[in-house]
Amino acid sequence: MTRVAAIDCGTNSIRLLVTDLDAQAGTADDQVRRMEIVRLGYGVDRTGRLDERALERTFAACDDYAAVIASLGAERLRFVATSATRDADNADVFAAGVRERLGVDPDVVTGSEEAALSFAGAARDLPDAAQPVLVIDLGGGSTELILGEDGVASAEQSLDIGSVRMTERHLHSDPPMREEIAACAADVDAVLDATTVDITRARTVVGVAGTITTVAAHVLGLDAYDSTRIHHARLPVADVLASCDAIVSASVEERRSWPFMHPGRADVIGGGAVILSRLLTRTSPDVLVVSEHDILDGIAWSLA
Repeated sequence: MTRVAAIDCGTNSIRLLVTDLDAQAGTADDQVRRMEIVRLGYGVDRTGRLDERALERTFAACDDYAAVIASLGAERLRFVATSATRDADNADVFAAGVRERLGVDPDVVTGSEEAALSFAGAARDLPDAAQPVLVIDLGGGSTELILGEDGVASAEQSLDIGSVRMTERHLHSDPPMREEIAACAADVDAVLDATTVDITRARTVVGVAGTITTVAAHVLGLDAYDSTRIHHARLPVADVLASCDAIVSASVEERRSWPFMHPGRADVIGGGAVILSRLLTRTSPDVLVVSEHDILDGIAWSLA
């Protein structure tokens, strides 16, 4: 067994997984899973730079995670940074801050690498899935589409559409006006029209990351966020589309009142709901499988 620590730093959240991996048996025994909403990518789509207050929030989370990793005695650590830091002019400030706190350089992966890690995490423990499998990893700044069979990705693409990016670009009213939602959908459709991944081939569609798991909680009508209920839930696509419509049409205050909603996600999930709904209208399966295992697990297994 090898104890490893994986950190996934995206546009909206920074997450930590400390787990014991048995590479020979292919098993993982999770010790800690943590998430903080830091909104590192706030304003990057508009300014091209990481906001100073966003960096402060992220560095505070890094300090916290460093203490957890040290207390648990992880032997290896990989810190992966994704969409926001790929796009930022001042990424060097971010890299120096991470190095100072955690002793490693952030691995700013390409969109292709991000997609491969997401597929590795989501597909590893997927039960009885019809092939090919499409994994949708819907983040704050980008969305990864990965198509593969029997655990091996064959086509992938990282798209510059994410919940934070689309909300900041289009959904300015609270609640969003119909014209804003339509403009957001048209922007998403234009990106999807040009994708190189043939998502119509998928016989199983798997959704991962916080936007999709929160939509799943809405579909399930949970009284509190419950990862055990959400992990590998099979949701009728018609119900998912109805929940997406309800989420994007609600005010931020109403979203925050839902017991499963993380307060730091409530103001940006509308853009993600639009992306998910537009994607699902292009796929053929009538069920969406939701997984709590994603790029974070892929990062951990890359250390095995």
